Amino acid sequence: MVAATDDFDVQCEDTCCHIHGIDMSHYQGSVYWDRIGDNTHMAYVYLKATEGGDRIDATFERNIVMAHLYGLKVGSYHFYRPKTDQQLQLKNFVSQCIPEEQDLIPMIDVETTGGLPVEDFCDSLLCFLDLIEEAYQQKPLLYTGRNFYNKYLQGKVDEYKIMIAMYTDEEPVVADEREITMWQYTGKGRVGGISGYVDKSRFMGQHSIREILYKRRSEE
Repeated sequence: MVAATDDFDVQCEDTCCHIHGIDMSHYQGSVYWDRIGDNTHMAYVYLKATEGGDRIDATFERNIVMAHLYGLKVGSYHFYRPKTDQQLQLKNFVSQCIPEEQDLIPMIDVETTGGLPVEDFCDSLLCFLDLIEEAYQQKPLLYTGRNFYNKYLQGKVDEYKIMIAMYTDEEPVVADEREITMWQYTGKGRVGGISGYVDKSRFMGQHSIREILYKRRSEE
């Protein structure tokens, strides 16, 4: 069991006023959600739900129940596989990302072209994003790395809020200098209740969690 008084180094959230959160998957293994919930710096969590056409994260079902139980705002994400049929991926994600269980808009994790030519990859991705928007009646959040965005996505996903992964001390700026809503600033974060590393992110500038709250149809 993780000791109750872990002595972690001073981290970004200890010294700033930005809104911070984490994303989690089976890679974090078993965690102590009561301790995560007690961490007043962590306001939200994105949980990996699915990948491609048939993979379901083994910890998703338990994690989403426990995250709610301990008071975090919860969203679900899908790891996108460009060569896998979009309808299969949509069906897989929708089977896990239940609207009534979401506090935050869906997030699509885009990290690979799957070896497709750039134009084919972008057509594939945009088709899938349209399917997600149709299913949930709101545009998803798009997660990707800064270099990947600069090489493949700039100018093509301007209508979507983005979370950019860049593990440096300086805030990210993408090649087209567009607004970045959220920044995943480390893949080696520490949080009490998680024995290993965890990805941490925060909102940029004046952006806030209100911008990614899940809008239920009755609220529109």
